Amino acid sequence: MLRTGRAREGHVIRGGLSWQHGDQPAGSIGYTADMSDLNNAALELCYSRGSGATQESVIQRVTLIHSKPHLGGRRWWLLCPFRTRRALKLYLPPGGDRFACAKAWGLAHRSQRMRADDRCFEAMFRMQRQLGGREGFGAGLPPRPKGMWQRTYDQAWARYHTLDDHCSAVTAGLMLRLGDA
Repeated sequence: MLRTGRAREGHVIRGGLSWQHGDQPAGSIGYTADMSDLNNAALELCYSRGSGATQESVIQRVTLIHSKPHLGGRRWWLLCPFRTRRALKLYLPPGGDRFACAKAWGLAHRSQRMRADDRCFEAMFRMQRQLGGREGFGAGLPPRPKGMWQRTYDQAWARYHTLDDHCSAVTAGLMLRLGDA
């Protein structure tokens, strides 16, 4: 919010954010960023959850704290209302009732939720995307992008073949298990 000017040290700024899912409105939230007193800075979030008779208006106050990096200045943090720990982001997952840090909600990164066997596929697809190629098992690597060193491309090619071999072994093992079922 500091980077986008929605919050500024020494000021009180009110505003709102809204987002869409496709062409349809998906949600909105109002906020007040009170940073007039840097030692008592807070972010107040105003939103509704639920619908119809079960709709609830929520006003949630989140304390803002700062640390002092070695090179000077201030680094701002949100203080999780439930875990009282510093966080860069707060989350409100589907079915959640208040914003909290990822640890409070028990959220994990996508790679942590992925099965070990699927990680080689994800790494291979990521490499294909990064080099500007088609994503998919057996799609191969695109030609060397303009500006990429040949040595770098050769290393990517070797890594791709290692991943491809691992993915083939995982697929073969899956086929064997399905054949036994």
